[in-house]
Parts: sequence; C-alpha cells; structure tokens
Amino acid sequence: QVQLVESGGGLVQAGGSLRLSCAASGSILSINTMGWYRQAPGKQRELVATITRGSSTKYADSVKGRFTISRDNAKNTMYLQMNNLKPEDTGVYYCNAILLKAPMDAFRSYWGQGTQVTVSP
Repeated sequence: QVQLVESGGGLVQAGGSLRLSCAASGSILSINTMGWYRQAPGKQRELVATITRGSSTKYADSVKGRFTISRDNAKNTMYLQMNNLKPEDTGVYYCNAILLKAPMDAFRSYWGQGTQVTVSP
C-alpha cells in the first residue's frame, strides 16, 4: 500500500508564506516525478509545479518567482515553499507522485488527499 500525506496548509494573509510537505510511504521502490496541483472552488485541478528525481523543475506561470518546489529523495518527501501568497492561490493543494512499487511493476500515478490553503485579502 502507498500513501501520500500532505501537511502545512492553513490560513494566511496576502503577502504571507506557507510551506507544504508531502511524505510518501509504503511499498515504494522508486519515485520518478513528483508534483503539486491545486483546485480552487468551481475550477478544474491545475498544475502548480513538478520536480523530477534529478531535481529538474517546472512551474505554472502564475507561481513563478513566488513558489519553490524541492524534494528529499532519501526521505521520499517533497516540499513547496510558497511566498508572497495571493488570494487567487486559495485552493486545495494535492501531492502527486509517479512511482514504482516492485521491479516487475510499472510506474503509476498516486495522489494525496489534499491540504487546504486559504489566502485572505
């Protein structure tokens, strides 16, 4: 069984900062790309940022220069440092990992249950 558990969400004023964490646990052989996605009320889930095992990163244009994604491969953990938060950053933030559970298996996509981020004006 594989679990992805997000933490670090909360309520913050515009201009503030939060740091999200995503810890992967269970039967994991290798983790390839990890990413953060978010879903605002009434909107589709959208990509925030991704990071490969080799730490190559990609960001949505809306968060470039404000958010930083990172990971600790030894701990199977990913982070998202969010600075200068804006009300439009409000939403549920989901962790995603493309991972391998066993040598003869295939890489599959797993999701966490999400953590709420609310930014007040």
